[in-house]
Amino acid sequence: MRHVLSATVQNVPGVLAHVAGMLASRGYNIDSLAVGETEEPELSRMTFVVVGDVSVLEQVRKQLEKIVTVVRVEDVSARDHVERDLMLIKVKAPPGKRSEVRELADVFRGRVVDVSAEEVTIEISGQERKIESFIELMRPFGITELVRTGRIAMVRSVNRPAGSTGLKKYAAAD
Repeated sequence: MRHVLSATVQNVPGVLAHVAGMLASRGYNIDSLAVGETEEPELSRMTFVVVGDVSVLEQVRKQLEKIVTVVRVEDVSARDHVERDLMLIKVKAPPGKRSEVRELADVFRGRVVDVSAEEVTIEISGQERKIESFIELMRPFGITELVRTGRIAMVRSVNRPAGSTGLKKYAAAD
C-alpha cells in the first residue's frame, strides 16, 4: 500500500540527509520526495511516499519521530487530502506538430513555458495518474527531457460541505 507522509522538520542543514539516510539504512524505499519551506521560515515540510503495509508505515513513522529535528509526522494519505505533482516536459514539436502538442497540453490544463525551433517545454501539475497519462501521450512525439517535483500533499480543511472542493464560493470573487 502507498502512504503519503508529511514531516514538519526544523529548517537546518543536514535534515534531508539525516531523514533519507535513516530510511535507507532500514531498507525503506522512498518513491517520491519533495521538501520546501513552510509558512514558518524556521520549518520545512518533507512530503514523501513510501510503499508498504501498516506495520511498515508505523515503523517509518516511529523512526522519523526519534529524529531530533523532526517536529511532527503525519500520514496524510489516511485523511482527506489534496495531492499534486509538478512536471516540466520537453517534447519534440516541429512546426507541423506544434499545434497538436499544444492542444493536448490545453486538455490537461498544462501550459507551454518555452518554445524553440524544434521543441516545446510544457508545465503541468496534477495527480500522479494525470501526469503519467500526459507522459504517455507525449511519447510518440519524442520526449527530450522530463523533470518532476515529487508528490506534495496537504490535508483538506475540516469545515467544508461534504463532497465539496470548497472552490464554488470563491469562483464568484474572481
